[in-house]
Amino acid sequence: MADDNSKKRLGRGLAALIGDMDQPSEPAARRLVGNDRVVPIEMIARNPNNPRRMFRDEEIEELTRSIRDHGVIQPVVVRPAKGGRAGFELIAGERRWRAAQRAGLTEIPVIVRDVDDKAALELAIIENVQRADLNPIEEAQGYQQLIDDHGYTQADLGDVIGKSRSHVANTLRLLKLPDAVRTMVSDGILSSGHARCLITASDPLALARRVVDGGLSVRQTEALVQAGDSVSAPKAKSFDGAGKDADTTALEKMLSDACGYHVEIRHGSKGGELRIRYQSLDQLDDICRMIQAP
Repeated sequence: MADDNSKKRLGRGLAALIGDMDQPSEPAARRLVGNDRVVPIEMIARNPNNPRRMFRDEEIEELTRSIRDHGVIQPVVVRPAKGGRAGFELIAGERRWRAAQRAGLTEIPVIVRDVDDKAALELAIIENVQRADLNPIEEAQGYQQLIDDHGYTQADLGDVIGKSRSHVANTLRLLKLPDAVRTMVSDGILSSGHARCLITASDPLALARRVVDGGLSVRQTEALVQAGDSVSAPKAKSFDGAGKDADTTALEKMLSDACGYHVEIRHGSKGGELRIRYQSLDQLDDICRMIQAP
């Protein structure tokens, strides 16, 4: 019963959860961090079980510039190091911790929680999922780790992270894909919606490349898989050449350098497309602000 109550508490949402975290156990706070809860940054070690595995250098550098100007606004969440060792282990906030080191900070604000491995993993997944910091593959791997290591069911996971059971099930299905296709999803080349269509395909990697090269929609991808992978998919928007001339390549580079995001230009017989690739909603907001700027 106590375990069920713990899961319900964790499922209340990140805002409420952080509110609870802001009341660290008094003995730990007094002994390890003092009243201001700021600790030397070298006392904190990364969590080897952090569900977030990919840290893009451009994102870390952007956060580093912000930290140099404004400091670390939100504390990282840590727990006392295991095995009687001095210091702390990260639960959530590794990107801030990395950027703070790069910015040259010697201290960092923390919230201390004395929790076990299971709760630490739950907290890390909740924070990253609600911030949309995990790519779909990292999210699926985090769910699978809770299932394998701590006996969670898909329904349990849905309650803890505040997602539907179908969301959990569909996310876990991505782990059935070949490694090369999972990498395409992690890198943002292939959406999770496209990837789920490919799970039952006889050659998911070949189809994934076909989807990306042809710019196929999720519906077109579904039709291709249902047709047995062998017939042509509904016709996608056509562009007049796989190879790009030097002027187009140079223009792509100029635009990419100017906005800081990957830009792709595709010419067609009746126009073309300008594509800007982003990895998170924060990046999309940044792009929108640049477009709207006077």
